[in-house]
Amino acid sequence: MSSTAPKAGVRIARAVYAAARAFALFGVLVLCALAIMSLASIVGRALIPFGLKPVPGDFELVEMGTALAVFSFLPWCHLRHGHAVVDLLWNAYPRGLQRALQFGADLLMLAVWALVVWRMGIATLEYRAKGELTFILQLPIWWGYALSMVPAALGVLVALWRALESAALVAAPGEGAGGGAAHH
Repeated sequence: MSSTAPKAGVRIARAVYAAARAFALFGVLVLCALAIMSLASIVGRALIPFGLKPVPGDFELVEMGTALAVFSFLPWCHLRHGHAVVDLLWNAYPRGLQRALQFGADLLMLAVWALVVWRMGIATLEYRAKGELTFILQLPIWWGYALSMVPAALGVLVALWRALESAALVAAPGEGAGGGAAHH
């Protein structure tokens, strides 16, 4: 194996982690924008007697924006081992069993992400073909699906990367060659 292979692996690892982190930060911005918009809408509702009004379609924007934010957070969460775990007996398992279970969980997560992206793709195409619109703003519903598919597709890549880390075929950024063992 050439010396450029480990360097390429480090670059890929950094790129995967950077993309996941950037999408998580984007999710924060989306949620902050939704919170500000919701506050403006609530204040508008409260001050209707004074000539203000709520933001039109606020619930539609919250619905689409929240889905986008959640899909943006999940890849970073998975890379950082942030999902809820029940590890009551984890430390009692032999190290080899821990690695095998982590690898199996990462493969399962990869399958789930692939299934989600596949079904979101089908839904996007169906909503686009039907021309279905939101009730108030008349936005095409497929836009929300299409936007959320971008971070969901990153989720597939991240799940694949985590599975490779669990199998010790690649290392997380900052780890030596030998791979990313589970961080419990």
